[in-house]
Amino acid sequence: MPNKGGAVLDLNPVALGRVRGVLARTGLSGAVLTTPGMVAWATDGLNAPIDRSAGTDVVWVAIGTDSVAIVTTNVEGPRLAAESEPDRACPIVTAPWWDADAMVAAAVGSLGCDRADVGADGHGGFAQDLTVLLTAQRMHLTEDQRRSLGVLGFESAAAVESALRTWRPGETDRDIAARIAAAVESFGGQCPVLLVGGDQRVRRFRHPVAIGAPVKDLVMAVLVASRGGQHVALTRFAAKGPVDQGLQADLEVARSIHYDVLSACTPDATLGRVMTRLADSYARRGHPDAWRDHYQGGPIGYAQRECEIAPVQADSPWWHLTLPEGSAVAFNPSLAGGAKDEDTFVLTADGPHWITRTPHWPTTTDSPFPRPIVLDIEN
Repeated sequence: MPNKGGAVLDLNPVALGRVRGVLARTGLSGAVLTTPGMVAWATDGLNAPIDRSAGTDVVWVAIGTDSVAIVTTNVEGPRLAAESEPDRACPIVTAPWWDADAMVAAAVGSLGCDRADVGADGHGGFAQDLTVLLTAQRMHLTEDQRRSLGVLGFESAAAVESALRTWRPGETDRDIAARIAAAVESFGGQCPVLLVGGDQRVRRFRHPVAIGAPVKDLVMAVLVASRGGQHVALTRFAAKGPVDQGLQADLEVARSIHYDVLSACTPDATLGRVMTRLADSYARRGHPDAWRDHYQGGPIGYAQRECEIAPVQADSPWWHLTLPEGSAVAFNPSLAGGAKDEDTFVLTADGPHWITRTPHWPTTTDSPFPRPIVLDIEN
């Protein structure tokens, strides 16, 4: 039987209210948040990941119309109880780690209703999948969430910059990646995506994963960093001396496409409208349908991509999803041959605000949105 302990925790009141709004909209009696992103959103990053590859958290949040509980295993319960503040209003309910159905039963029991009246964020143990509705709610970041995401963005960009500024030709891609990973871990983050490749591998492959190869003339680093459940994404290039004209021209095209996409992210723009603008921008610049060759990115925040669709997927439930003020995006336009442009922005009333930036990386100066250019390590 689940154990209802006396320790209590706190939830983000904005997230709690938004989940209850989803309950009112659907007529359900409760919702259970089970994925790492949803749990982090509702608890302000209460639980650091135990298994970084897990799609289901070891901590769940059960939210009813007038009740709330943290549901976890008997392994994690004592830690959460010991490290929580004892004067908060959310009880911890524990279940045996070895019983596959125990967490579901504990969550339903904490809500005091039938399982048929409970939805979740994609977990098959509950009656209704609320993933789209809940994701739409968490995309609108609060001021505190935007602030913490901005700090993560700066620290992540600084980690990549430091690793690339200290690169010297002949060093391996794994050595560069190790410096990035160490810097991210040092500020309490993780690297869900970390790609470092060099030279012709950058030009041949969209995902030149580190293989221990020496990097002689050109290096690309791609990072998705996370902390407290929040995510940011960025890509940077560094070179020994000038980059060849072909790649330079393609980088300018990728940046121009990115400008167009960001310009389409006006308040309450739908994701479908933004993706249509992206496809049109590729075509206008002489690369029709080149978006088909690589993931194009999209909203980011409590997942490395809150959702991701292609410009032809008008029947997707994400197509009509609005991008509210306060949401974050990380688009990823690219071209064959190595050109790519990626960063994280928060959408504000004054336009997209670039958060994965540092003051010393060289940028463009002749565009509405400054973009990073290739770092020449000889200068």
